[in-house]
This record gives sequence, C-alpha cells and structure tokens, in this order.
Amino acid sequence: MGINERKDKQKAELRQLILDASVKLFSEHGFEGVSIRKIAELIEYSPTTIYLHFKDKTEILFELNEIGFRKLGEMNKNLAEIQNPLVRLYKLGENYMQFGLENPQYYDLMFMMKVPSVCINNMEEICKWKSGDHAFDILLSILQECIDKKLIKPGDTMTMGLTFWSLVHGHVALAIRDRLEKMADQKDIFPVMVRSLNWIINTIELSG
Repeated sequence: MGINERKDKQKAELRQLILDASVKLFSEHGFEGVSIRKIAELIEYSPTTIYLHFKDKTEILFELNEIGFRKLGEMNKNLAEIQNPLVRLYKLGENYMQFGLENPQYYDLMFMMKVPSVCINNMEEICKWKSGDHAFDILLSILQECIDKKLIKPGDTMTMGLTFWSLVHGHVALAIRDRLEKMADQKDIFPVMVRSLNWIINTIELSG
C-alpha cells in the first residue's frame, strides 16, 4: 500500500470513528446536548481534528441520517421482486421494524430525536430530509398499487401512509425504549411485532 493510499485509509477510518461516536452521543444526549468537543473527547482527538472532516455537528447529524436511510434502503432493495403489492406492504413493515430493532441508535436519530432548531430556523437544502421523504414515497406508491388492484379499500394514501407508518413506528419505539418487556421476552419481541403487523394487513385487506 502506497503512502497516499495509507493516508486515505487512515482518513476514512478516522471519519468513521467520528460518526460512530456521534451517533452514540446524539442517541444518548440529543442534538442540543452534544458538542464537537464532546465528540472529540470520546474519540480522544482534538476538536480541530473533527473540523478537518466536518463543518459542524449539523453536518455530522445529516451524514448519519443518510447512513441510516442507506441501511434501511439496503434491507428494502429486493421489495420490487415481490409481485403482490399487499405482500410487499407487509414486507416493507417487517423490514422497517427489523431495522429499528437492529439499529436502535440510528433509528432514534432518524425518527425519534427532536428536530434540531438549526433546521427549524434555517431550512437549508441539507435539512429537507430527502431520504426520509423518499422512503415515505415508497410506502405511498405501494398503497396506491394496492388500491389500484382492489386489494384494499380506496382512500387517501397520505392518511393511510401516516397510519401505517405510525403503527410500525409505535412498535419499534416501544421496543427500543424497553416498553414491551412485560409482554414478551427480548427474544420474542420481534415475533410479537410481526403478529401485530399481520393483524394490520389482514384488517385492511379486502376479502374476495
């Protein structure tokens, strides 16, 4: 490995170290409770080192969002192979819940952490949550296909989408906040969530 390749490798490793530390701190303390100095202290580097890789903590936050949505997208990459849109809807919900259980810190950052005031006060391009919008658009398109094929009762897809998302999100939020422990052992939580998802799908499915 040449000198330049070694430098690039070290730079990529340090950048990943910063991101790993940041997602942990954001999940534990929220956006406002984390500073560049805190991130630097956790990885035992100077704050100046962080600024060599990221402009500020907002840039770190949205890089983490992109990583999280890429992880979720990777789980959904084979959805298009499922011909029945109702089955595809089920699989989308199952993947979403599995992603949340396997990536609780990313899930917390993507869907549960309070929106930073910097985004509320200054809606720059980076704050428009394009990846989140794209993920929701996939849900809406599947619902519309279900309606077109007369698999579910016609209705406003936005309302349906918000309802479906709220249901699966609620399951994940309860699980990663340890609110389902009285209902099931840790190893049985996902099967419980899946049974609920099945009930949801069966409820909205039109019979014959």
